[in-house]
Amino acid sequence: MRNLNFALKQLCRRNRDGSYATKADRERILDQIANQLEEIGFRHMGAHSLKPKHVEKLVQRWLAENRSPGTIKNRMSALRWWAQKIGKENVVARSNTAYAIADRVFVTNVSKAKDLDPDQLERVSDLHIRISLRLQAAFGLRREESIKIIPIWADRGDWLVLKDSWTKGGRAREIPIRTEAQRQLLQEAKALAKGRSLVAPGYSTYRDCLRHFHNQCARAGIYAFHGHRHGYAQARYQELTGWTCPARGGPKSRDLSLEKKAIDLEARLTLSRELGHNRESITAVYLGR
Repeated sequence: MRNLNFALKQLCRRNRDGSYATKADRERILDQIANQLEEIGFRHMGAHSLKPKHVEKLVQRWLAENRSPGTIKNRMSALRWWAQKIGKENVVARSNTAYAIADRVFVTNVSKAKDLDPDQLERVSDLHIRISLRLQAAFGLRREESIKIIPIWADRGDWLVLKDSWTKGGRAREIPIRTEAQRQLLQEAKALAKGRSLVAPGYSTYRDCLRHFHNQCARAGIYAFHGHRHGYAQARYQELTGWTCPARGGPKSRDLSLEKKAIDLEARLTLSRELGHNRESITAVYLGR
């Protein structure tokens, strides 16, 4: 392991702020950044070596690679965290506009849904991870929820109940079990988990399990897990309204009749609850507007 990779890993281990998922993502991003700095030509760096020139070169590379504004901003957050922990906050400009990074676009009326490809899923050797991925697609679960869930506890007949300790922001919620396919998937999950969560056997912490999850999915070519939630939201919207959402080419809100606008609003409120957001406006990210 290179010196900088090791130093940043130690920095992450000494500073435990954030959720399990946040800490794992941050460590992964900083490890990637360390590799990229080496590739750019900055060698023999330590954790305290960070300078403005390093940030500028990294951003130039990301922009040249046409990385999305959201991806770049996530990486900038990791850089700011690094700078703050070593007492060099001024190394990274406060505003992303200083680096000509575009604003993140939330509502584009372009679908970000991803189907779970059966061939890719077959290449995931860990059965626990396979079930987690299928739960994401079938119930719109977040990655963390799909790993921490205890299927036998969550299955309440007509509802899938998520504990607050499994969810983002600690918001417990219920998702309807509507189809025979969902019911069959839950039976498979319960049989595999044997009364426990879907944390893969042999991994004592969620952080280690998450790293294993990422490695398994990367080898199978599965990325952008949030796309499974988008797929759930869009299919559920069509089920609730009878028409496709704007992100899938359906009618925009301004084109709906008053009666259909009422149906649209009720569907979005329902989806907001099922996805764990509890605000109607966020559904535009999944469905368009």
